[in-house]
Amino acid sequence: MIKTKEKPCKSIGIAKGFDSCGVLTLVRKYGMCLSCYSKWLLTTKEGQNKLNKATIKAKQPRKELNEAKSHKREFERLGTLIKNVSIICHKYIRERDKYKPCISCGEPWNDKHQAGHFYKAELFSTLKFNEDNIHGQCQGCNLYKEGNESQYRVNLPKRIGIEKYNELNCLASLEKKTTFKWSRTELTRIRNYYKNKLKL
Repeated sequence: MIKTKEKPCKSIGIAKGFDSCGVLTLVRKYGMCLSCYSKWLLTTKEGQNKLNKATIKAKQPRKELNEAKSHKREFERLGTLIKNVSIICHKYIRERDKYKPCISCGEPWNDKHQAGHFYKAELFSTLKFNEDNIHGQCQGCNLYKEGNESQYRVNLPKRIGIEKYNELNCLASLEKKTTFKWSRTELTRIRNYYKNKLKL
């Protein structure tokens, strides 16, 4: 094993010419002991450039990490907003359809009826909050019969009218051809729309 030899503190390379102490030392940076190296970093133009570059390099991963965290927080906030809009939208649907029978099987209304989507919310994002696409539905149809779609399809035109039913089908077919993402502005608008509807 080769042993490191002590050498006099003497500036070399980009630090050449700096007034170093000349003391024997094992650990050297640009030929200088750590004490002289620190002084060189703080008191010379070349040293400060070196220090600034090292600082920028050290901050870069932190900056990238902060940006990633910020993006994650933004995504989480958007997800939270979508959940909040869903809650108020479904609350309105249950209030609107109070005392109406289940859209699918016709079970008489009870306070356990839910807001059931005709076009599934997870598959048709643009129809997620469309009030023509959401109706009071019993738990049996909504949870255990996957929405009881066949009966939903029969009864929906009777509930909203054939014109709105055709428009809903048209919107669903258009979504298949596009990529859609909710914006904060649009979600806020929808949330306020349903809040106002609940006040009426």
